Amino acid sequence: MTTGALREEAGYARYTFRVRLSKTARRALEAEWDRCRWIWNECVARSKKAHTEGEKVGPAAFNKMLTEARRTTPWLAAGSSVPQQQLVRDFGKSRAKALKDINNRVPHHRRAGMPRWKKKREVRPTLNYTRRGFRLKEGRLHLAGHIVLRVVWSRELPADPSSVRVYQDATGAWYASFVVPAPVEPLASTGRVIGIDWGVRETATTTSDDHDLPHPQHGRTAAPKLARYQRMMARRRPAKGRPASNGYRAAKARTAKLHAKVARQRQDTARKWAKGVVRDHDVLAVEDFRPKFLAKTTMARKHGRTVHLIHPAHTTMDCATCGARTKHALPLSERMYSCTACGAVSPRDKNSARVMLIRAGLNPAGAEGARPAEAPPQRAA
Repeated sequence: MTTGALREEAGYARYTFRVRLSKTARRALEAEWDRCRWIWNECVARSKKAHTEGEKVGPAAFNKMLTEARRTTPWLAAGSSVPQQQLVRDFGKSRAKALKDINNRVPHHRRAGMPRWKKKREVRPTLNYTRRGFRLKEGRLHLAGHIVLRVVWSRELPADPSSVRVYQDATGAWYASFVVPAPVEPLASTGRVIGIDWGVRETATTTSDDHDLPHPQHGRTAAPKLARYQRMMARRRPAKGRPASNGYRAAKARTAKLHAKVARQRQDTARKWAKGVVRDHDVLAVEDFRPKFLAKTTMARKHGRTVHLIHPAHTTMDCATCGARTKHALPLSERMYSCTACGAVSPRDKNSARVMLIRAGLNPAGAEGARPAEAPPQRAA
């Protein structure tokens, strides 16, 4: 695949490109990853030891450990210090988040787990380089350690990147993901608002019939072929303790490639839908389920739009006409909402989408073309 996929972060955007590797570059990247993986596992061991002994360790302790390891181990010192330092920082952030969730007594199913061992055959290489660890010259990516990669430029970068992540996906392909300042492309005002509810029958139900997002069924389309590849893997699965055969590896690679294709199709559908919603509406009221393709991206900010994230509690129980709330939660099989107070009847998800607008302090009439009334937002994304 030769694409320049755009992925947003807070104030920045990620542009991801396929890279072509020579045998020399591949060996160098794998050697760098082996060093980084060793450092990560040492950090895990140090963290577990501190937990057992009741000792408190901070980021400075892990940085000191890295410095000492590079001083006493020539194999580590032979690699670049940039990805190693970035890995230690990532470990510190992951560990700090896990400890914070534990101290705040976050439920186990929502808690970030403590960093675990990175086993060679279970994780894919991922190397992060800050600005001082890479440069772009004549269309090629030069990494610290004299590693040169040929990038497949499918689009131009809008600005100089501040960092780059070089990684290998499940299919074995290598990519370079550059972080650049998020471009700003304001759109003309439309005077329209829209409420969005994430549903069961449809991926998204909105107050506008033209912007509803039905399930694209990419997974169902790929299911027969996926089942065939999984049967191939099951027949060729090696016995415990025995190396995998070439046939098993080939079937596994086909399965991973098909999963990656479905993921790309879903992302493409979601992005095109989100772009259409943002282009046609000034203000969006979205159920706060943190969807990656809209509420968690900077697409709205990029185009000068406002997104209100609405808490999902009781959105299916409230009436968008009179505000009354049913006494019991509606079962998923009941797709029509009937208000016992005012007698209003409407599709369940459409009613919830209008509730989003009301909770955001917006005038639902704006969904039909009228400009919404000014009101303070609940929470802006």
